[in-house]
Amino acid sequence: MGSSKRRAADNSRGGSSTDHLPTLHQRLKHALSLGTTRVSDDKERKWKCTDLEIQKHVVRSLAAFLDSSSGHASTHRLLKDSLADIVEALVWILHCKSEAIVGMAVNVVVKLVSSNSSMMQLYLTDLINPLSSLLCSNNLEVATSCATALNMVLSNLSVKREKQVWEIVKEAKTLIQIIRIIREFPGVTQPIENFQEMVSLLYTILWQWPPSRYFVWKDTILIKVLEDSHIKSHLSTKVAVLKLCSALALCNKVAKELLGNGETILTMMVSCMDVSEPLAVRIEGFRLAQHLVADEQRCIKMTSLCSGPLIKAIIGGMRVWRLGSGKGVNDLVSLLDEACRLALITRWPGEHHNHFWEQGIDKVLLDLLLENFDKQASEHTLTPQARISIAQQGLDTNFLIALRPYIWEIFGWLAVHCRKDFRPSTDRTELYIDMLITCACLSFVEAICKGCQISENDDTSRSESSSRAVLVMMHSSSTYIASKVRLILSGVLEIKGNECLKRLLYLLDYGSSANNFGSANIPKTVVELVCLICYSGLPEYQKNVTRGDGIRTLVTSIRRCLSNGVCTSRRSFALHFYHNVFYERTCCWMTAEEWEGKDALLFYSLWGLAELVQHSSDTDHSHIKSNLIKTVQEVLDNVSAPGPRWLAANILSYFGVYGFPNKHDKGFGRALEDKEHTDLQLLFANGESVSVHKIILAVQCPSLLPPEQFPRSAKTTDNFLVKDVPRKCCPMLRKEVRFSARVDQQALLKLLDYVYFGYVEAGEDLARKLKTLAKSCNMQPLYLMLCRKIPQWGTPIPSSDFTDALGPLGFQFADIILEAEETEKMPWACSFCSLLLPHMHAHKFILQSRCKYLQALFLSGMQERR
Repeated sequence: MGSSKRRAADNSRGGSSTDHLPTLHQRLKHALSLGTTRVSDDKERKWKCTDLEIQKHVVRSLAAFLDSSSGHASTHRLLKDSLADIVEALVWILHCKSEAIVGMAVNVVVKLVSSNSSMMQLYLTDLINPLSSLLCSNNLEVATSCATALNMVLSNLSVKREKQVWEIVKEAKTLIQIIRIIREFPGVTQPIENFQEMVSLLYTILWQWPPSRYFVWKDTILIKVLEDSHIKSHLSTKVAVLKLCSALALCNKVAKELLGNGETILTMMVSCMDVSEPLAVRIEGFRLAQHLVADEQRCIKMTSLCSGPLIKAIIGGMRVWRLGSGKGVNDLVSLLDEACRLALITRWPGEHHNHFWEQGIDKVLLDLLLENFDKQASEHTLTPQARISIAQQGLDTNFLIALRPYIWEIFGWLAVHCRKDFRPSTDRTELYIDMLITCACLSFVEAICKGCQISENDDTSRSESSSRAVLVMMHSSSTYIASKVRLILSGVLEIKGNECLKRLLYLLDYGSSANNFGSANIPKTVVELVCLICYSGLPEYQKNVTRGDGIRTLVTSIRRCLSNGVCTSRRSFALHFYHNVFYERTCCWMTAEEWEGKDALLFYSLWGLAELVQHSSDTDHSHIKSNLIKTVQEVLDNVSAPGPRWLAANILSYFGVYGFPNKHDKGFGRALEDKEHTDLQLLFANGESVSVHKIILAVQCPSLLPPEQFPRSAKTTDNFLVKDVPRKCCPMLRKEVRFSARVDQQALLKLLDYVYFGYVEAGEDLARKLKTLAKSCNMQPLYLMLCRKIPQWGTPIPSSDFTDALGPLGFQFADIILEAEETEKMPWACSFCSLLLPHMHAHKFILQSRCKYLQALFLSGMQERR
């Protein structure tokens, strides 16, 4: 009996019984009908009702229906029937701003949006204006609830509606109202929850709409309030403020200014990453740091300000698993993930690498790979085979397997940027590094064994990251790491190395065939290519690598990449490195192209071809030589990324071509044959000479010019004969330079070819002489190609930029003044002359070589001054 009464009471309050839902829905429809009126044309009905009791009846009926309908399948159909009327009624009620009902109405909006976000997509925009107008309500509870509701509305928007909603937000002056409320917070008595909700709402707007970021950042009072509140407030406020700063840093301009003059925020960020802070605060601190160091220049700036404390905080975050017993596993994994993401700043060179090694990054990475290594190491004598056994057992447990791509990425970049003379500081450090290399080599073998079984993104990411780590370690500038990884990899491959290679060559040949070449197979093929390049670095396998059709296969792969028009970047499958919503939300960025370019398959095909050509004989590629050279030349003609261009140049060096020939850019080759504008004679010991341009040599090869050719303010090299001297000591610039018999004439002429054309062709004997001259003249890129060395990762392409010719270095060689047509008076001061009109001191032959319009202008006989 009592139970029946309780059920009846529950039903009278709008209980959650499924059978009672239709009744509650009918009550809601009836309540809505009380406020519905016809408009003038008698066809359309609108909800307009100023009666407070009816408004209360609608809100209570809707609240009862929503409370009862949670989790029931029939809710969707019933709610959909009335949704348009419900939203229309809520909008009207909110606009009325009646204190007696508006708080209830806002809470109902929160329930409606949170439980039916997909169904509400069509109606979310209708709620923004009335909710915005209530943010400044004198009732703090209403204002806070309103901020919560508006935050929920904006957070649930579909991407395609963002542009439309931004216009509504601007029109409603939502942003201005939020800023005003936050700015007033220190001077008024109000609950901290109100401040947190406003900051959280502002974060949502900044995250979704880039135009809001710089506007908010320039409000110095607001930023000061945020800084102060972070220092004085508790956990929830710290988290909210850190998230807000992270959203601001999505704007490249804001991030640069923040790093330039925001030392308070940097100090706050580093302190929030400290082990003494709660996990939630540390996570947001790491995210803010990631946003601030999103490119190399910003990384250099931040590490120059706080490298030591920053790296200490990163290492502390990566050690959290060992120190975090008793804490929530999910929170620990989240913190580990963010710390590892931030540790990817190792991809850029700098002083922070030394701090990573000093803080024991080797031990930290190994602890994230092998759960109990220290215990096992104390129980066994660690022979090479014992190390392989321990490493394999540890990897098989899949301990923290999701973090492995980060581990290989971090360790790989540390190896890339190591000093040549790097060696472990202690025996224990050497052991940790050896175990890391052993684990990477075992994962490398596993990647080959998986072969075409790799299908899921996480498998591809793990296989690609481990095999790539082995590759970059083999090419590390550190002699210790490069030799150690070759030794350990040979040991790991000792038993089934040839079997794996045979399988690898088969998979590559299969994957490059016309029927199987496609975007679905490219990540798999990239992993196989990386493995092949590693094999080619081991002398015992080089003959087997080059004996087959490997060169033909790679040339075919490169040609397909060039003609396909579809690039598969590493970003698309190395999800651990790139898969971050941050990259999709940034603004004001001019992102530099990655060194390896936009096509991972092209890059690794070129690297593989460079390795195979290096270790093969002329007979191995004579049958495909012309097609190979033509294909590589197409890369130089059509690809702009430095990595592929360097690899293509390295391949051409084995065929007597050194440099970067390009059909689209002939450099200043024709100027070398044109005697009209030359201003210097280079005289050889045998009486022969060649005419050149001082400005070309000054920019491209200053070592060939005598010291008096340079003004005091110009930057010059200390190599060869060039010294920095005052211009007053040499009033007359020389017209000729004599070389002694020790300077090889043929080599010097070839050096000039490189300076003017950007490349040079030379036989083996002449190339040896040219190498000596290039080293003496500090022509490092040419010297590198003559040595046939694959460049270190990140090496830039030799610049053909002549901007320096417009400065002090080139002024004394200028032979033309370009004046702008004066349209309005403007202040102008020239560093070189007293002319007050806007003008530039330039070089006629450079203008003619680079601009067909100016070439025609000069040749037409028109007055040059105009």
